[in-house]
Amino acid sequence: MSADRAKTDGEPRVLVFSTNTISDPGIDLAGGSHMPYSPAVVVIPVPCSSGIRPSWVLHAIDAGFDGVFIAADGTDCAYLPDCTKRTGDVVQRAQSLLAEHNHNPRRLKMAAICSVCAESFQSHMEKFQAALVKLKAGQEKVVS
Repeated sequence: MSADRAKTDGEPRVLVFSTNTISDPGIDLAGGSHMPYSPAVVVIPVPCSSGIRPSWVLHAIDAGFDGVFIAADGTDCAYLPDCTKRTGDVVQRAQSLLAEHNHNPRRLKMAAICSVCAESFQSHMEKFQAALVKLKAGQEKVVS
């Protein structure tokens, strides 16, 4: 998905990887409850957060997204008992990949979002977008 589709009044564009059975219902609940969060947030569902490829994060940033948020399964994953550890490893590898390509690793964030965590998701989006604004105002690239 192109970041251009999510352009809004200068708000940071965030790509969210959301899991089908765990975080997606919570994100849908936020929307269905008319909780305000930015239209610059674009959600892509995936089966399990541990299956996200670090290269997808880099591609999203290179495609123009200001940040990537992984709405992780946490301990509720139906596929893997060690999903939390595996997703943490994905985040570490993705942050290293971002740094290797001169992007600030703080442009990636992960948090467990459950099926009823609408308020938590909304809060995470507000805080992450505010952090991305500060990053953009400061140093966009990592200095080697």
